[in-house]
Amino acid sequence: MDLLRKKDLSLIISGKYASPLKKELKTFDLTMLGIGAIIGTGIFVLTGTGALTAGPGLMISFVIAALACLFASLCYAEFASLVPISGSAYTYSYTTLGEIIAFIIGWDLMLEYLLSATTVSVGWSGYFQSLLEGLGIHIPTVLSAAPGSLAHGAVSYFNLPAALIILLITALISMGVRETKRVNNVMVIIKIAVVLLFIIVAVRYVKPANWTPLLPFGFKGVFAAAASVFFAFIGFDAISSSAEETVNPSKTLPKAMLLALGICTLLYVIVTAIMTGVVHYPMFANFIDRPVSAVLKMSGQNWMAGIVDLGAILGMTTVMLVMLYGQTRITFSMARDGLMPKFFGNVNPKTGTPFKATWLFGSISAILAGFVPLTTLAELVNIGTLTAFVLVSYSVLRLRKTQPDLKRVFKTPLVPFVPIMSILFCLFLIFNLNPLTWVRFVVWLIIGMIVYFGYSRKHSKVGIEELTKNVYKVKDDVNRKL
Repeated sequence: MDLLRKKDLSLIISGKYASPLKKELKTFDLTMLGIGAIIGTGIFVLTGTGALTAGPGLMISFVIAALACLFASLCYAEFASLVPISGSAYTYSYTTLGEIIAFIIGWDLMLEYLLSATTVSVGWSGYFQSLLEGLGIHIPTVLSAAPGSLAHGAVSYFNLPAALIILLITALISMGVRETKRVNNVMVIIKIAVVLLFIIVAVRYVKPANWTPLLPFGFKGVFAAAASVFFAFIGFDAISSSAEETVNPSKTLPKAMLLALGICTLLYVIVTAIMTGVVHYPMFANFIDRPVSAVLKMSGQNWMAGIVDLGAILGMTTVMLVMLYGQTRITFSMARDGLMPKFFGNVNPKTGTPFKATWLFGSISAILAGFVPLTTLAELVNIGTLTAFVLVSYSVLRLRKTQPDLKRVFKTPLVPFVPIMSILFCLFLIFNLNPLTWVRFVVWLIIGMIVYFGYSRKHSKVGIEELTKNVYKVKDDVNRKL
């Protein structure tokens, strides 16, 4: 069935896909890329909403979400070492499950990265305006938020800060991966320093009594919060989309994925423990948008609150940077395979980046950030990512059975246990999402199927190659009969 036609894995391994992208990234750069994607909204925003859902049990919620990511990352790592080209889960599934499944994953990832960057830009705008207000600078209300997103009847027409930061990041990414990694590395180091400073300053004000009861809403609250804060971990998979710009990707990618996930999980749990220990969880309802800086202010550490605001701004900036970067690399891979128009695969010879596609997606994201209140769409990002994780984990099981002798630089340990646990954890989190999220997700998939059957299926290079082979085979058969 041509819907399940596959890319030839042996051709990928042999290096058939010569890349026009520049190889600039090493283990440290990729680890910083992963941390840059993960630490941001999770610590500086979602800890407040999560505490209201799970109480101090939010610590357990982060561990559950991290376990789902850990099992999935071990599966990703095997594919990253085996298929060292751009495309992440899209490319992995194309070699094992078939074209239409690969397209669905690629389509999901396009939504994930675009909405992740746009959603985070809204949170970034809030922190940035808070920082400006501390300096006595006020952005006009009409340019401070998307229409209909302000409380108390205040009128706003456009979120100018959110749109501008997206455009600035787009300009940086379009300049080249070397410039992008340098800026990202600096910002990640600063924001890690800010998080560590928060831990050192705030830990002295922890009151163990605030951790009682540990599970005020039971495990139902813990599981619901885990499904929500999973958004905080989205990003480690973006590391695998940089394969063609990585030096020695077979070894570097798996190592960077696991390092980034481990470091971020540890920081999430420690920060959550301190925050719920300093402030009793119901009080987070009063400062849900800026929980970390509010905790410091309640501790009398106002000097540190300003530093945390700066750390939040840098943290969210790196998240947007990695998401927009991953967005362009996914569509680059799909365009190279003929599943998206050639436009998305055009690489600027001077910058070594898909320049036009970068600006297209950056412009779309900026428009959405300015006009649409996107804070409710985080769960839509979650369901797309979790679906991709499920399919990648299944692909590991499938490939181990169909091609057991392939040389794997990194092997997922404890197969089939780890892939099965990854699938179960991800499905569990999916079923804990809001039902409305499922409806939105199905609508997005329907749009994707229209694109696939209307364009992608006809222009698929794998399909064209198969058709060419069949034509030559028919000619050979006819010649032999003659």
